[in-house]
Amino acid sequence: MTELGIGIGWRPEIAEAVEGLSGLDWVEVVAENICADHLPDSLIRLRRRGVTVVPHGVSLGLGGADRPDPARLAALGEKAVALGAPLVTEHIAFVRAGGALTASPALEAGHLLPVPRIRDALDVLCENVRIAQDALPVPLALENIAALISWPGEEMTEGRFLAELVERTGVRLLIDVANLHTNHVNRGEDPARALSELPVEAIAYVHVAGGVERDGVWHDTHAHPVPRPVLDVLADLASRVSPPGVLLERDDDFPPAEELAEELAVIRATVAGVSVAGASVGASVGRGAAAEESAGRPLLIGAGARVSGGPMPGAVADAPPAIPEAVAPVPVRGGGARQPSGTPSVEGARQRLGLAQASLLSALVAGTPVPEGFDSRRIGVQSRALAAKRAGVVAKVAPELPGILGREFRPAFLAYARSRPMSGGYRRDALDFAEHLLLAGRPEDPAAHRLLTRWWQDRSGSRPPGPAARLLRAARHALVRR
Repeated sequence: MTELGIGIGWRPEIAEAVEGLSGLDWVEVVAENICADHLPDSLIRLRRRGVTVVPHGVSLGLGGADRPDPARLAALGEKAVALGAPLVTEHIAFVRAGGALTASPALEAGHLLPVPRIRDALDVLCENVRIAQDALPVPLALENIAALISWPGEEMTEGRFLAELVERTGVRLLIDVANLHTNHVNRGEDPARALSELPVEAIAYVHVAGGVERDGVWHDTHAHPVPRPVLDVLADLASRVSPPGVLLERDDDFPPAEELAEELAVIRATVAGVSVAGASVGASVGRGAAAEESAGRPLLIGAGARVSGGPMPGAVADAPPAIPEAVAPVPVRGGGARQPSGTPSVEGARQRLGLAQASLLSALVAGTPVPEGFDSRRIGVQSRALAAKRAGVVAKVAPELPGILGREFRPAFLAYARSRPMSGGYRRDALDFAEHLLLAGRPEDPAAHRLLTRWWQDRSGSRPPGPAARLLRAARHALVRR
C-alpha cells in the first residue's frame, strides 16, 4: 500500500496557500478539473518538490446501471500517468440514469447519489469495478459517499456492502470519515459499526471534511471547519488501523492559509493519538494550538512526519431536454447467489437497477412522483439541494451569467431547473439555461438581452434563435410533453 502521509485537496482558489504549507506530503486534485496535457503550473511545481498528486474522479458513476464509459476511463488514466500518481480514486455512487438501458430520457444528477445496498446493485458495481480496474494504468480506490436519502429494502449495512465489494474485486477503499458522520445524522447509521465491519487493511487513504447541520439534516458542505464529531470518527478509525494517508477536503468558503495549516495540524495529531486540548471545532483550532504551545505540549508531530502502517463539458443541444415521463417505480430487489461477470443475471440486474435509479433521479430533478418507499420530505430536501448546487456550479463555470443577469440569475436558474433536468455537464447546463431564457424573450432589459445573446452565440457556435426557431421548438416541446 502506498504511504501518502498528511495532505490537502488542491483547488485553484487555494493553490498558492497549498504551495506554502510546510510539512505537506501530498495533494489530491479533482480529475475532471484538469487536462492531462496542460497541468496547472502549481501542480507541476508541487510535483517537482516531491509532493505526490492523486487524481480524484467524480463523474464515472461506477454505481450506476450502465457500464463505465471507456472515454471517461481513458481520460482518468491519462491524468494519472501525467501526474505520476500511484493510484486513482472514485466514488461508490451513481451520477446519471435513464437512456438506452431503460428506454427513458437520459438524466444527469450533477451530484453523487447513493447506491442501494442490495445484491443486484452489488453485482453491477463489482462488474463495473472490474471493467475500470482493467482499463486503468494504476490501482483504483473507491470512496463511500454522504447521503440525505435512504433506499427502501436494503439488505446490507454499509460496512458489509464495502467488505463484499473488496472481497469480490480486490479494490481499495477511500474512507471518508465526514461521510460516515453525515450518514449517522441523516440515516441513523453507526460509524463505529461501519468501521468494525470494514476490511481496514484495504484502506488506501482517508478523507476529512467539514459540514453543517440544519433542521436535523447534516449537509456535507466541504465549506466549514472540521467539527469534533468528525475528528472523533477519525480517531476511532486510527485506533483500528494506521491509515496510509489522510487528506483534508475544502471546496468553498476557503479560510486563510493559517487556518488550513491549523486544521492539518489537528488532523495529524488526531491520527497519531495526540490529545489536542481546546481544538474541538474548526474555528477553535487556532486557540487550541495556542493553548498547547503555552502548556509546553507540542501539537505537531514533526514537520513532514508520515503517519502510516505500511468536479463536465458538453456541446449545447438543439433544444432543452423535455420533461421525462414518470418512470414507473420498480422494486429494488436482491437475493440469489452471486453471479460471475457478464452472466445473464448481471444483465438482468443492470436493467432492474437502471429502472429504479431512473425513477429516483426523475423524482429528484424532474418533479415526477416519488417512488414507493422513499421519504418524500427527504426527497424534497435532496431535490432543492441539487438545484441549488446546479445554480452554484453554473455560476462558477460561467461567471458571465450572474454578471449579465444580476439578481435575476439565481431565481431564474432555480425556476429553469424545476422543468429542465440536466442531461450533460455543467457547461452544457449553462448554455441550455441561456438558450431557455432567450427562447422566452428574456432578459427584458435590451442591453442585458444583447449581452446574453452574444455570450450564448460565442459559446454555442450557433446563430441566436429567431422567431421561427422559437415557434418550432415551442411546438416540439409541447408535442413531447403530451
